[in-house]
Amino acid sequence: MIEIHQLQKKFGDKTAVDIENYTIAPGTMLGLVGNNGAGKTTLFRLILDLLQADRGRVLVDGIDVSRSEDWKTFTGAYIDDGFLIDYLTPEEYFYFIGRMYGLKKEEVDERLRPFERFMNGEVIGQKKFIRNYSMGNKQKIGIISAMIHHPRLLILDEPFNFLDPSSQAIIKHLLQKYNEEHGATVLISSHNLNHTVDICPRIALLEHGIILRDIDNHDNSAEKELEDYFNVRVEEEIKEEVQ
Repeated sequence: MIEIHQLQKKFGDKTAVDIENYTIAPGTMLGLVGNNGAGKTTLFRLILDLLQADRGRVLVDGIDVSRSEDWKTFTGAYIDDGFLIDYLTPEEYFYFIGRMYGLKKEEVDERLRPFERFMNGEVIGQKKFIRNYSMGNKQKIGIISAMIHHPRLLILDEPFNFLDPSSQAIIKHLLQKYNEEHGATVLISSHNLNHTVDICPRIALLEHGIILRDIDNHDNSAEKELEDYFNVRVEEEIKEEVQ
C-alpha cells in the first residue's frame, strides 16, 4: 500500500524526516509513536503530499503522490482542524464530503449511524457552525469526515487528542472494526503509548525523523519495549542536564 524511498525533509538545519526505505502492506494497522517533534506529523504530511520532500518519494498503491492525485480517491485523512470547513454545520460538511466521493445524502446518513455513540448527541442537529464547537467535537467531526467514504487508506494524526475517556474508548473500537471489516490500511500517530499499543498490531518508533524500531505488536508485546525505551531516554536526558 505505502512505499517510502529515501525520503527526507528539513526545516532549516533541522532534519524532520529521514527514512531510507519503509513499506506498509495493505490492510496494516500501524501506530506511529514518538516524542513531540519526532517527525510524526511531518511524515503524514509528506505521505499526503501536503509538504514537498527535499528528496525521495512516497508511493501509495504504486502511485507517486507528488506526481498524480489518483490516490486521493481511496484515501481519508485528518491531521488537524485546518482540514475542516468551519463556516459549515457538521451536516453540511458531511454531505459536502459525501458529494466529493459520489455519495447521496441518504448514503451519508446511513454511514453516520455507526458513529452515533461517538457523537454522543453533541454533533448532529445542533444548528451551529463547526467553528463554534469544542475542540473535542471538532476532533470527532474531522475523524468521521475522514472515514465516511470508506477509504482504503486512513491516516489520523493524534486522533485521541481532545477526546474524553469514553470517546477515546469508542473510537479505538471503531478503528479496529473498520480495519477488520474493510481490510483498510490505517495509520495513526500518538504520543500516548497505551492507546496505540491497544489497537495497533504494528508499531513504528520515530525519533528525529528516523524510524528506529518496527515492532510486531500482535501479542501486545510492544508496550514494555516502548516503555523501556522512553524511560532510558528520560534517564539519559536527566544525566545530560545534571552534567
